[in-house]
Amino acid sequence: MTSAIGRRAFLGVVASGLAAPCVARAQRASGLPRIGALFPAAPAAAAPNVEALKQGLRDLGHAEGRTYVLELRGAADSPDALSRLAQELVALKVDVIVASTDLAIIAARQHTSTIPIVMTGATDPVGTGFVASLRQPGGNVTGLSRSSPELSGKRLELLRELMPRLGRVAFVWNPSVLGAPLDYRETEHAARALRLTLLSVGVAATEDVERAFAAVKEQHAQALIVQAPNPVLYSDPSRIVGFASANRLPAIYANRAFVDAGGLMSYGASVLDLHRRSAAYVDKILKGARPADLPVERPAEFELIINRKAAKAIKLTMPPSLLQRATKVIE
Repeated sequence: MTSAIGRRAFLGVVASGLAAPCVARAQRASGLPRIGALFPAAPAAAAPNVEALKQGLRDLGHAEGRTYVLELRGAADSPDALSRLAQELVALKVDVIVASTDLAIIAARQHTSTIPIVMTGATDPVGTGFVASLRQPGGNVTGLSRSSPELSGKRLELLRELMPRLGRVAFVWNPSVLGAPLDYRETEHAARALRLTLLSVGVAATEDVERAFAAVKEQHAQALIVQAPNPVLYSDPSRIVGFASANRLPAIYANRAFVDAGGLMSYGASVLDLHRRSAAYVDKILKGARPADLPVERPAEFELIINRKAAKAIKLTMPPSLLQRATKVIE
């Protein structure tokens, strides 16, 4: 029997209009290069990032349907579904696969060691074994990393600026996600330097969420850092956003999707910028460059998003210094 997750993934692909046999036949007949795009989210949820990729390609002179065909695949919350969709792209013999986040990269690598894979936001490309080194990736994988050495410390500094008497911070993360341990270690190091107590709270599966909430309260955390990527929490951002608000816990997220869902603030690499920049890798590969020779790049654009409405809900006054530095303030 097909699982509910499998059905959602299938329906998401069909709804995107990219899985119908007649479309596939037309694309094969066109002779245009085919770009596979694999996302750990349903196509509708991935739409802003897909548009950023297309914009990057337009900036380089490409036009969908004229210079390339896009094969979009997306599945929420399920590595198995992502693996099946990656297998579809490989079977279609796409020319390159753009893989968004570690989960998609892993799925693509399971099924090909020859088709070029462009990462759009790997957490720790070397530590996860995706590439041999940032300068010389080797193999068939290259692209962009979302990690930057200063990110973890910066989030703690922002919380400290918001709460000068801050002492105990819960780090809500998914230890099973490749690359996540690097973020935890860097945050732990930054916490020691700032003389803060960091509380590790793992959320690796849906059934862990309520236990995690209980642990945050039992350990008397004063604030939260919600690490990304975490498919369990990303599938329903409102769940942890609601918990933080109900318990008047200031929280900083690594992904602005949580702020859009009502969270307090986020700080991290611009996901849209990463997807725009991934187009340059696709362009070079379609022109004959080898992934092994294209160095992996770090984030170039960072976003501080603040939700003043969320701050008012927990009776928190945002310091002017934070508001002045914000990329965007949601009123």
